[in-house]
Amino acid sequence: MSKNECIITEVKDSVGLVYIDRTEVMNALNRMLIVELGKKIKEMCADAGVRAIIISGKGDHFAAGADIAEMAQQNPHQALAFSFNDVYTMIEQLPVPTCAAIKGYALGGGLELALACDFRICHTSAKLGLPEIKLGIIPGAGGTQRLPRLIGLSRAKEIIFSGEFITAEKAYQWGLCDRLTDNDPVLEAVSFLSTIIKRPSLALQAAKKSIMFGLDSSLKEGLEYEALSFGILFSTHDQKEGMKAFIEKRKPNFKGC
Repeated sequence: MSKNECIITEVKDSVGLVYIDRTEVMNALNRMLIVELGKKIKEMCADAGVRAIIISGKGDHFAAGADIAEMAQQNPHQALAFSFNDVYTMIEQLPVPTCAAIKGYALGGGLELALACDFRICHTSAKLGLPEIKLGIIPGAGGTQRLPRLIGLSRAKEIIFSGEFITAEKAYQWGLCDRLTDNDPVLEAVSFLSTIIKRPSLALQAAKKSIMFGLDSSLKEGLEYEALSFGILFSTHDQKEGMKAFIEKRKPNFKGC
């Protein structure tokens, strides 16, 4: 386990665990923390043994939004420089599966961090929301873009326009949360990812890239990209091994190449 500033990291059984640790302010996010978060996740992904990443918060909360005290007197130029968009986009584009394990509050920039992950697992007592409107601003780290794509236009507008929190149960009903648990959401996330990380890494990467490409493309372009990715995988050892193992009725031995 390592700690640097407000980010704690650990690798267990091929899963990288990343914790936000500013418990004295409910894990409120500032620019320094976000830069460190990005750095630590990049370092973790450089380790070929890390097959998935889980992001969570120490203490009682995931992350209760951006640090308002640090933002309050910023001018427009400073606010743009404060933005978390660069790191969140990097997380969204990671080649490995990612999961936000949420307990307590996931608000504002905290929820936007969770939206940048592939999956979200919530403790049943969690509260989620984008309350920026109550401060005279709007979500600025992907909330207005990722949330409608995930749960639909009207529901996203309700969350963003009202600024009110929603329960984990409602988040689950709306598709914002993928699983609910009464236990530690990190342990639930590890269990959830245990099947996924056994799959061949190159195929997982290709699937994720194809899905993300399709979100910002026409159906025609998306289908063409998918077909190209499908074809390229036939040049890999894992494709040959996977199909041979299927024919021979045995477990495949994937090597990530």
